[in-house]
Amino acid sequence: MSTIDPIADPAADAAVRGDDRSHVFHSWSAQALIDPLPVAGGEGATFWDYAGNRYLDFSSQLVNLNLGHQHPDLVAAIQEQAGRLATIQPSMANDTRGELARRISEIAPDGFSKVFFTNAGADANENAVRIARLVTGKRKVLAMYRSYHGNTSTAITLTGDPRRWANEPADASVVHFFGPYAYRSPFHADSPEQEAERGLAHLEQTIILEGASTIGAIIIESVVGTNGVLIPPPGYLQGVRELCDRYGIVYIADEVMVGFGRLGTWWGFENFDVVPDLITFAKGVNSGYVPLGGVVISDRIAAHFDTVSFPGGLTYSGHPLACAPGVATFEVFRRDGILERVRDLGERVVRPRLEQMAARHPSVGEVRGLGLFWAIELVRDRRSREPLVPFNASGADAAPMAAFAAACKKAGLWPFTHFNRVHVAPPLIISEDDLVRGLDVIDRALEVTDAEVAS
Repeated sequence: MSTIDPIADPAADAAVRGDDRSHVFHSWSAQALIDPLPVAGGEGATFWDYAGNRYLDFSSQLVNLNLGHQHPDLVAAIQEQAGRLATIQPSMANDTRGELARRISEIAPDGFSKVFFTNAGADANENAVRIARLVTGKRKVLAMYRSYHGNTSTAITLTGDPRRWANEPADASVVHFFGPYAYRSPFHADSPEQEAERGLAHLEQTIILEGASTIGAIIIESVVGTNGVLIPPPGYLQGVRELCDRYGIVYIADEVMVGFGRLGTWWGFENFDVVPDLITFAKGVNSGYVPLGGVVISDRIAAHFDTVSFPGGLTYSGHPLACAPGVATFEVFRRDGILERVRDLGERVVRPRLEQMAARHPSVGEVRGLGLFWAIELVRDRRSREPLVPFNASGADAAPMAAFAAACKKAGLWPFTHFNRVHVAPPLIISEDDLVRGLDVIDRALEVTDAEVAS
């Protein structure tokens, strides 16, 4: 629970809202159809507006605020670094950048010693693909339909969800395939094991038909994030690893959303007994306090560039003000047992509570997740599994989800909704009391979606 009692400030609200509406061009939006909430401050798992309304942040903003709002250790690290050395170009060595790279390599699998820093997750994926293409000499990249990898040219082409459509054509060397999704199996599977087996057979056929000699990389979110919190079935990622080895393809693990503790492990792929060739990260590395992303590179791939120049770089690669809270993040994780508490809260509190909701609410088709990363899939009919709202719904078609979100906000919780799903992704430092309180709000708000089923 936040210790700050926000005070309503109508004048500030009007000023912030006026500047925003007059001058800020927002992403993924029709500018005249939005009304962004002016946020006055935040602390821990809570933020508040200028009207004095407090909200439990059950989306960690964009699933990046792993250590919550205004964590004192992260703020202090930025302040100390700014006072000592605010910036330095990436071609020079820097103590903070080097320390963060070393710490990241220490939590990576054996055989990963190098980190290339970027500004965010999108350019991390861009550069991982670039590395794979240069090392293999093959340009084509395979990515899942249900995925999001960023908004830069190759990253948005890798993305499978509808945000890709308006940005096409971009990178013509990307091919999409169906990943596993047991609840809505594209392979008509009747068990997780069969889903994995058939999904891998489909992927191998895609490789064969596209030509293994043309495919440089396969990129996969270790757990699909925005597009469903899809947990890979047993053996699937191991099967991807085997296919990559067999056909000479680089396996890129997109850990932008699930890396750095979201699942209760440093990396999401650790939960599935697999090791990729390249690991991309961002978000949780420093909770987004200053933009930062990167690629962790296996020694085998990094060796390619020992005497061959890597043709890429960024002015702000490994910016000291971004790396400082990254170093502090490691200290907080270890001191406060963050990974252990995420695993505990996920299994002891979230899983049983969501399973109870699934049993009680007719609009809940399935719940799934790990750690503090869960999805509640909402349906109109449990037997047919018809989604509560259509795929990529907007306007009136999306009204039931909008009503659910409004009910949550009225009760003091800011939810993460996407299509027909509610995602549960609070800051990893959330107190157990606040976690239970937020789940209570979702439980009550599901009565709104239950009414849609009844009608």
